[in-house]
This record gives sequence, C-alpha cells and structure tokens, in this order.
Amino acid sequence: MKIAIGSDHAGFELKEQIKNILLERHTTITDVGTTTEESVDYPDFGLKVAELVSGEKWKKGILICGTGVGMSIVANKVKGVRAALAFDLYTAIQSRRHLDANILVLGGRVTGKGLAEEM
Repeated sequence: MKIAIGSDHAGFELKEQIKNILLERHTTITDVGTTTEESVDYPDFGLKVAELVSGEKWKKGILICGTGVGMSIVANKVKGVRAALAFDLYTAIQSRRHLDANILVLGGRVTGKGLAEEM
C-alpha cells in the first residue's frame, strides 16, 4: 500500500512516529512535510496530501495537525477525498469500513502514540 503523510508543526512529532512505524512495516510512503516543529500553515500540507490521494497516485493518506480539525476541513475540500478525523479506534475502523475514508486525520496534541499506532 502507498500512503501519503503530512503534518503541520503541531503534528510533526506524531507524524515522525507514525512514519517510522509504517516504514518498519515496509509501507511505501511519501512525506510531504513539514520537516520541523517550526510554525507553518497547515493548509499547505493538508492540500498536498489531499491532491495526491484524489489523483489516485497514492491510495491513502494520513494528516496530522494540533486537533485534526483544520486538516479535515482542508482535505475534504478536494474532490474525491473522504478525510475522517478519528479520536478512537472504533471511529477509525468505521470510517474505513462503512465510509470508505481515504485519509485518516489525527490530532497531534490530543492523540497518543499508542492509539495512533492502533488506528
């Protein structure tokens, strides 16, 4: 599976952790940034992932900002994107199983690493 991943500064730490988990599982990923915890504009990165997924070059995506709300709003403006903000495992599973979500959105300041890995 090919996964595009991106975050703003508030989601950077969790993005790096998730990226490492995916690489350990031999998942093909593209990281659109950001590359530091220095303040950036979240829409820039949300749009990059959403466009990759909507173009079907990448089947799935993961976006992370502080709460996940901003990335959800940005990603869902792109045609063909079904971004789901998940705060628990059940919501993450249901968003894929019943809504065919193609981007998982997480809140870097509200989602722990263990839960993020499960989702």
